[in-house]
Amino acid sequence: MSIQIVDKSTEGLSKVFGVTVPLSDLSEKLEARIAEITPTLNIKGFRPGKVPTAHVRRLYGKGLMSEVVEQTINESTQKVLEDNKLRPAGDPDLKPEGDMNAVIDGKADLAYEIAIDVMPDFEPVDPATLSLKRPVHEPTAAEVDEAVGELAKQNRTYEPRTGKTVKAKDGDMLVIDFVGKIDGVAFEGGAATDAELVLGSGQFIPGFEEQLVGAKPDSDVVLTVTFPDNYQADALKGKAAEFEVKVKEVKAPVESKADDALAERLGVENLEKLRELLKTNLEQEYARSSRFKLKRALLDQLDTKHDFPLPPKMVEAEFASIWRQVEQDKEAGGLPPEDLEKPEDQLKSEYRKIAERRVRLGLVLAEIGRANDIQVTQQELQAAMIAEAERYGPQAQQIYNLFRENPNVQAQLRAPIFEDKVVDLIVGKAKVKDQKVTKDVLLADDELPAGYGD
Repeated sequence: MSIQIVDKSTEGLSKVFGVTVPLSDLSEKLEARIAEITPTLNIKGFRPGKVPTAHVRRLYGKGLMSEVVEQTINESTQKVLEDNKLRPAGDPDLKPEGDMNAVIDGKADLAYEIAIDVMPDFEPVDPATLSLKRPVHEPTAAEVDEAVGELAKQNRTYEPRTGKTVKAKDGDMLVIDFVGKIDGVAFEGGAATDAELVLGSGQFIPGFEEQLVGAKPDSDVVLTVTFPDNYQADALKGKAAEFEVKVKEVKAPVESKADDALAERLGVENLEKLRELLKTNLEQEYARSSRFKLKRALLDQLDTKHDFPLPPKMVEAEFASIWRQVEQDKEAGGLPPEDLEKPEDQLKSEYRKIAERRVRLGLVLAEIGRANDIQVTQQELQAAMIAEAERYGPQAQQIYNLFRENPNVQAQLRAPIFEDKVVDLIVGKAKVKDQKVTKDVLLADDELPAGYGD
């Protein structure tokens, strides 16, 4: 192949090459492709294998030339990478030069530009030089007692209030029928019969439950409420509505005792076994929090110990992904309070730094993983696909089949597995000292450094 490759420009990690493939090379490949398929053709009026080459060219020439051009672009792009010993940071951008229709018609050379961001060349920190503290906490007997008490509270029962002056209190359960109306017209999804509502649970929209405090059994109440601006149903957002409510019963909570009977109702042999299960659950919860904070501390160190140029397109793609989420949160009213008053330019600047941090950490972890031959096995990927598919309930098998056919989804599921394996590798080599802390310190939602996690 007499391909011509010209190095057009280099700016940092961004490179642009010009590639030209002569028409003679394309024509030669086309003739070879025609010769390859001709014996397999069955065209009316010709014996098998005896179709004239000129006729095949007239029928299939453009389609075959399109295949040739695509194959040539792939081969020549790979040649650019190999000849220049480049490790691309993402897929190259290809920009045709000249008239591609003329190329397909066999009248012009193939010419195009390849724009590539290459991986930075850096030496990752030696994990053995890192020193980390891992916060740890063992569940106490008091914490297990608290968990048992909370479980008993969650499994409390309700009994009808009796007497002549019964009024609903916060924490009571009401059995109600209701119909919601906007401008006097009932709306879809705004009615129910024999609905059970615990006052103060926040199950219904703001203002609904509060207006039922003091309601009596067998009474009718009309509630006036306004749907929140971020309500999930677009047709109801910000709308004022009236609910005609029939209060059928008012029930008072009856606390369940933490005893063997409670354990048996929950399918456990006795209270002692229930306590053991809850202690194990607490140990697992604390272990997850401990690992989370250790990983956060590790990523902080990796971020501060590395400073190298970042592939621009990789940063831009990460920023675009983050900014889409920011805009969605803004539209849904879910932006953090501290972001609400900031100008858009300031927000973009801050979130771009987050994108840069994520890219930097991703490259560092990838390089450490590559140097230590960290691989995600097919079994690990399959387990991740099964676990993710099971979240879809009855559609699990269908979703799993889609995962198996979608390399992009598999890449998304593979990434966190790879990251966790690299983190485990680093933690195994670093100097890690356990530090005993209280439960509150371990579980505290500390302010995360910019760009950590999602």
